[in-house]
Amino acid sequence: MNVANCPRCGKIFVKGFNEVCPNCVKDLEQQYEKCLKYLRENKGTTINDLSEATGVAVKQITKFIRDGRISIMHAPNMSYPCEVCGTLIRENTICESCRLKLSKDVRNNNEDEQRREDQRKRESKVTYNIQDRLKEKR
Repeated sequence: MNVANCPRCGKIFVKGFNEVCPNCVKDLEQQYEKCLKYLRENKGTTINDLSEATGVAVKQITKFIRDGRISIMHAPNMSYPCEVCGTLIRENTICESCRLKLSKDVRNNNEDEQRREDQRKRESKVTYNIQDRLKEKR
């Protein structure tokens, strides 16, 4: 039997298909239904308006969207925050500018690592050359 603490409420529950306890599953389903009902009635709403009207946290609404439970395809004003900077986006988890910055940082890190490796090789060659010269003098 796999027992865990619920990450939402802290209660102990038997872990099965869900990551949260049965009470929290019911609560999440109620929140989902509230969001769906509001979206059906207010097609041009934003994520902040949806959150205020339903009492569901923006983070939870974002999770519904990312899980594919709420579609934003036909909701032109619906977008969710970038995980890095908070800019509103309609796809992926981070915005284009953060993605570019991240790839640039990775590229710079790789270049720095390559420079360090080249420096180590040069230093080891210099040491080797000095040792050779000392051997030649003997």
